[in-house]
Amino acid sequence: MRRIFLLAALLCAGRAAAQRLDPDAYRYPIEGVAGLYSANFGEIRPGHFHAGIDIKTDGVEGKRVVAVMDGYVSRVVVQAGGYGRAVYLTLRNGTTAVYGHLQRFREDLEEHVRSERYRRRSNSVDLWFRPDRYPVRQGDLLAFSGNSGSSGGPHLHYEIRDTHDQALRNIVREGIIRPVDSLPPRFVKLHYIEIDSLDGVCHRRTPVSYPIVRTAEGRYRLSRSEALPVGRRGYFVAEVTDRRNCVQNTFAVWRLQASIDGDPYFEFRIDRFTHALSRTCDAVSCYPMQLGSRNEAIRLAQLAGAPDCFYPVMKRRGVIGCRAGERRTVKLCCEDDCGNRSHLSFEIVGRDGEFRAEPPADPERRIVRPAEAAAFEAGDFSASIPAGALYDACHAKVEAGQLPKVDSGVVILSPAYRLLDARTPLFKPIRVSIRTAVPRALQLKASIVVRNYRGAAARIGGHYEQGRVTVETRSTGDWFVAADTLAPTIRPLFAAGADLRQAKALRFRVGDNFSGIASWRLEIDGEWVPCDRYPMQGTLVFHFDRPADGRTHRAVLRVRDGSGNSKTWEGSYRR
Repeated sequence: MRRIFLLAALLCAGRAAAQRLDPDAYRYPIEGVAGLYSANFGEIRPGHFHAGIDIKTDGVEGKRVVAVMDGYVSRVVVQAGGYGRAVYLTLRNGTTAVYGHLQRFREDLEEHVRSERYRRRSNSVDLWFRPDRYPVRQGDLLAFSGNSGSSGGPHLHYEIRDTHDQALRNIVREGIIRPVDSLPPRFVKLHYIEIDSLDGVCHRRTPVSYPIVRTAEGRYRLSRSEALPVGRRGYFVAEVTDRRNCVQNTFAVWRLQASIDGDPYFEFRIDRFTHALSRTCDAVSCYPMQLGSRNEAIRLAQLAGAPDCFYPVMKRRGVIGCRAGERRTVKLCCEDDCGNRSHLSFEIVGRDGEFRAEPPADPERRIVRPAEAAAFEAGDFSASIPAGALYDACHAKVEAGQLPKVDSGVVILSPAYRLLDARTPLFKPIRVSIRTAVPRALQLKASIVVRNYRGAAARIGGHYEQGRVTVETRSTGDWFVAADTLAPTIRPLFAAGADLRQAKALRFRVGDNFSGIASWRLEIDGEWVPCDRYPMQGTLVFHFDRPADGRTHRAVLRVRDGSGNSKTWEGSYRR
């Protein structure tokens, strides 16, 4: 099977047609920083490739963020997760610059955002503008760097997209950003997986792992000197990572090449991708290994659901092998986005015997193919898998799952069911439904929960209706129904009646035991006011937007979790 996702093929086809950019036309996006980085383009994250670069802001907020080229502000976003506060700048050359995790916008943008939040009574807004509303010149102030959204520390997320299709570009490879980097990538570990196909399903032997040692800068060898025994069909997985000068962070590699006896047979390269393809990082990587690795576990083979555009060279889908006693030489070359390279060379030898796949012992296990939809039903459990959900064909059957330990406030309401292994990645969500008796008092709080690959319980969501709880999810593992009965917690970060005339904001610490914070509403003297959530810090913040008047003010904060449990706090302060 050559292709699963026709859309992916069309999107990949646009890669060759992407315009060449003039790196010197772009200005650096932020002022007053050392020019160090904490993440680069294409890093394999859970469920997505990293879309841009992360620029360190020296551990502080409030650095000036500026226009990299003439253009106009086409969009501003305020949200709790993702990029938090973000500015989208449409540029005159057909690209869009995106700035994320901002502290605040420049004054005219901030005032407009504030007025729209009040008008809509909404803590989150997504505002779009015409070209004549907020035109900018290169170097104009746009915002100030911060730590909003899903940010683990102060930094600026910066990316360049093609405006017409929003495809993301590798701005270091294109020379728009030029880090100081003389350090070659690192080979960390090599894995060999022997395979066999039966009825169109790829069966894999348990991976065999080999440590790697460095012999010189950019030169690596296996810790063993003997040739690696291989079968007639198999592929390698390389765990690799990269470093930059002056920082301790790890980075993604740009390219990984492989040849056998001098014949190039594999190349992974990440120059450009669309958001529709971002999730396919789970097919590019060896997903079961990637889950437990701090490195990038890149599969030197192509799954059916891995788009061609990431593989400029691909022969025999990356599968190699030897006849018994035959010796061959494999060479790997890993390159980072700054042009530094590392090399690994080793011999393989064909071993006697051959791995032969056997049909599953349980005849009720069905084959599920990526290009076909499938439905399952057993007792009180049902699931439907749409075409294109899987990256690879597999066997599936509804089985009894294992219930995990849960918080004391979580009530388990059904047995656990398993259909797919917890380490099975999904491109599209599947529909899961469980029939179970739920007491009336818990029906609005009931949801599907999964026991994930770590053995921990994670709420997915869904709703209860006519005796069933149903959800669409990409989370695989052991599914069951549970109800969260505990309300969120609220703790003001100020004393009762505190004098806040010199403070810039009203701050609260909020948390939830299981379902997560879903919504919040803050009123001051009976009036709704906008309140920012910083999920990584566990805080809700109202930035004072009116002058202090020396009066005592009454605040009421209501917080609701994902299961509908709510908590209300009331108190006063002076300002």
